[in-house]
Amino acid sequence: MRIVEITVTRTNSPKIKPDESSLVFGHEFTDHMFVMDYKEGQGWYDPRIVPYGPLTLDPSTMVFHYGQETFEGLKAYKAEDGTIQLFRPKDNIRRMNQSNDRLCIPAIDEDFFLEAIKAVVKIDEDWIPTSPGTSLYIRPFVIATDPFIGVKPSSTYMLMIILSPVGSYYKEGLNPTKIYVEDKYVRAVPGGTGYAKTGANYAASLKAQVEAHEKGYSQVLWLDGIERKYIEEVGTSNAFFKVDGKVYTAPLQGSILGGITRNTSMELLKSWGVEVIEESFTIDDVIRWHQEGKLEEAFATGTAAVISPIGILGWKGNDIQINNQEIGEISQKLYDTITAIQNGKEKDSFDWIVKM
Repeated sequence: MRIVEITVTRTNSPKIKPDESSLVFGHEFTDHMFVMDYKEGQGWYDPRIVPYGPLTLDPSTMVFHYGQETFEGLKAYKAEDGTIQLFRPKDNIRRMNQSNDRLCIPAIDEDFFLEAIKAVVKIDEDWIPTSPGTSLYIRPFVIATDPFIGVKPSSTYMLMIILSPVGSYYKEGLNPTKIYVEDKYVRAVPGGTGYAKTGANYAASLKAQVEAHEKGYSQVLWLDGIERKYIEEVGTSNAFFKVDGKVYTAPLQGSILGGITRNTSMELLKSWGVEVIEESFTIDDVIRWHQEGKLEEAFATGTAAVISPIGILGWKGNDIQINNQEIGEISQKLYDTITAIQNGKEKDSFDWIVKM
């Protein structure tokens, strides 16, 4: 049954909004949040917008012990005419239900989910920053809430949506990053949860990320979990390599997240006449392309950073410099085009924008 009424309780203590010029990613949160509960036999119920604040959960709550949870990430923007724009929210909602299915979490009505996102963003629309490179990050997530110690799907859940005004995800901004090619640790394997947005995937990646930081790198480039040679993701983002005019990216075969920005970039590239090759290739292929002078650009795509150019790849003790550690033509064009569409400065020819 479709839920139609969202109750609203406004805060009595509004926060002081942060300076847009000093926004960092994921540190500040708005005044309100959306909450909805699920109970087996009853379904999703009691949708509400309440003041942002701590949760009270039993120490035995299942999410703490078995990690049954999913999340998403999307953004809202304010156009020059004041219109609030959501970028491809239906794709994020669809992907979250795919993650929910993998984690045995009940599906959420997708039309209502979109209305919930719109409702909480509208309540806190004054928090949407308008400075270049900023946006309002939207984080929906579901957690298992049964107070029970035992490995099984929970019978109760909580869906929440929180909001955060953000700047650049990487401190380098759009400057090329330094990436370490990881061949010791494994992020995901086919048949696992690599294609789902669930916390376990990211917890498993932390050790490699910490060690890469200690070596002076911003993030890691993951190789496949079986043969340790095929290119997969860059940190939490999808990886692209421009080689002799063509753009290569790994196929979605169960271990890689189907990124919304990945798909956006591929559609734009094809519309510009750039050949996009979605097939498996190895780190040895990348090294060979570099040695032959064919590796023109490398970049990562994701909601948080949009486009993150790669300037250096660290592999087997050697640093491989890409495009003189400068942002490439395709990377810049993708970033400029995507952000212009998101901010309403360029026509949306792909029907990606949902206006509020």
